[in-house]
Amino acid sequence: MDKEIMELFDKCTNQATDEELEVLKSLLQGFHKKQTGQNSSYIGGLLQMERSITDDECILTIPLTPLVDNPLGILHGGITATVIDSAMGTLAASLLPDGFGAVTTQLNVHYLSVGKGDYVTCRANIDHKGTKTMVLSADVHRADGRKIAQATGSFFIIEKKGVNK
Repeated sequence: MDKEIMELFDKCTNQATDEELEVLKSLLQGFHKKQTGQNSSYIGGLLQMERSITDDECILTIPLTPLVDNPLGILHGGITATVIDSAMGTLAASLLPDGFGAVTTQLNVHYLSVGKGDYVTCRANIDHKGTKTMVLSADVHRADGRKIAQATGSFFIIEKKGVNK
């Protein structure tokens, strides 16, 4: 397996453009962040997510690089949705007692402007916390302060036991 990986690595890097090498570097840095526990998921590592959380808000920031661009050279809408879902899910999980988690049941995203610049920041807030469900909202802004998306999400509260079976 190691030989296959090295051959693939060589094949990918031998004729790579500078941009492709930057993307590969970003992927490897993100993988390393997951390996070393700096991010709790591969997605968080690959997107270089930086997060802070308080009792009522989760703030998540990602740099804008070619890795997250769509073919038009702007932030891919699916990446925006992933950032929103990650911020909301992190906040929802932080509000639950040990042994419980939150899973997304619905995510509504309104895209308002293009994602461009150096980074985007998502701020997620809790709107409702019941015994079985939660509703959260989030706004995403780019570095110049312009809002690029707003969203709401619903989450089921579940017991973690048996989830990994």
